Amino acid sequence: MSSSSVPPFPELLANTTESAVHLEMRDSYDVDKEKGPFADWKQGIRLDPQARDEWWRPWLSLIQEAVARGVVVRRARIVSEPVSEYIRYEHSGTFTNVAAGEQVRWLARRRASDLALPGNDFWLLDGKVIRWNHFTGDGGSAGQEISTDPAAVKLCAEAFEAVWERAVPHEQYEIR
Repeated sequence: MSSSSVPPFPELLANTTESAVHLEMRDSYDVDKEKGPFADWKQGIRLDPQARDEWWRPWLSLIQEAVARGVVVRRARIVSEPVSEYIRYEHSGTFTNVAAGEQVRWLARRRASDLALPGNDFWLLDGKVIRWNHFTGDGGSAGQEISTDPAAVKLCAEAFEAVWERAVPHEQYEIR
């Protein structure tokens, strides 16, 4: 399915009834380094855990709604160590994902060397539908793709569970 025919993620998640797992494997994603949340973070501005109105973005509301419906949402991030500046930024704001109901774990890339991993980041919804996220070399979005291919679903499910088993829960992961 081409990127233009991939349903928006909120629609995909709305149709999810049991589980949504997300594997991230990049050390940086396309961000505006001059303005926006990453630039603010680089200037020392941090999210206040007590000020949910300031950081409760539509994404977090979407996750909270899914979790309230009984969907288990898990995110695993494979990162190089020492971590990139972008991963430091992601780590500092991940408490918002956790507050929304996501379970998040981190895995040092060196501990993933013997795992069979797909070539792209993905969401696996209800263990049946993959939403591949494609990126350019500098982290820009190169589109999405949907797959229900049983072999690809099996690869993603097994890869995610292998990463999840080795990964460190967000609350215990120390940035290196």
